[in-house]
Amino acid sequence: MTENDFSDQNQLRGRRYYTRPRECQFCTDKGVKIDYKQVELLRRYIMENGKIRPRRQTGTCAKHQREIAQAIKRARHIALLPFTGEVLR
Repeated sequence: MTENDFSDQNQLRGRRYYTRPRECQFCTDKGVKIDYKQVELLRRYIMENGKIRPRRQTGTCAKHQREIAQAIKRARHIALLPFTGEVLR
């Protein structure tokens, strides 16, 4: 095998997914405020099982990700959002 064959194999096994970094929605649009009472906004940052989505999925900056997490926790505490994803039957 030549050196070129190894580089072709590494390219096939290597990076499959490459996403460009997203810009933070809250940094670009200054009019959007993060508030625990905005349940529709916060639902976009929660997975189906109730977990808070990480920054690499949402594209938010660290500052706003902390604010989102705090707002979600507050909304859960006063029962605006569920702690778990689906209601147990």
